[in-house]
Amino acid sequence: MKLYFSPASPFARKCRILIREKGMLGQVEEVRADPIGGDGALNAVNPLGQVPALIDDAGVAWSDSPLICARLDALAPNPRFIPEGEARWSVLRREVIADGVMEQGVKIRLELLRPEGERSGAWMARWRAGILRSLDAAEAQADNTFDLAAIATVCALTWLDLRFPDLDWAPARPKLAALQAELEARASFRDTAPS
Repeated sequence: MKLYFSPASPFARKCRILIREKGMLGQVEEVRADPIGGDGALNAVNPLGQVPALIDDAGVAWSDSPLICARLDALAPNPRFIPEGEARWSVLRREVIADGVMEQGVKIRLELLRPEGERSGAWMARWRAGILRSLDAAEAQADNTFDLAAIATVCALTWLDLRFPDLDWAPARPKLAALQAELEARASFRDTAPS
């Protein structure tokens, strides 16, 4: 299998961490891609030109980090990061919040790459407010379970620290700050630190 990734992408990082935690690193080749520069190999796997993108051993292409993570979790069932039964819905709900934080942050980042006169301050303020509300929701739902939602949450938090250090989210959200400190100490997180 091949996973196309960008070192700064929090979505790709989520998949890369899961691969390491599930002991699948020997089965998945990580291929660095340039989604902004129109990477032809990436575009052949994911016509949207976004990372992450996975091509499996049967040649089937998978895109979007929740789908890729669910597929990887099913391929190597131990340990499970998306549980079965009713507990599954809690993990997926918390993952959606974390992914939403990343999505809103990426929108702001892309807006900031536009020439200053073309940027929309109103949209950036709206997305920033959405991030803060989502972080409050994640704080309220945080628990001590090491699952896909926890991985996604910490990927979002660390990416926010990288791209928006002025956000200063941690003081008002001690459970998230503790989760980030705990998980970023793991080898899988250190090995995939965004750059």
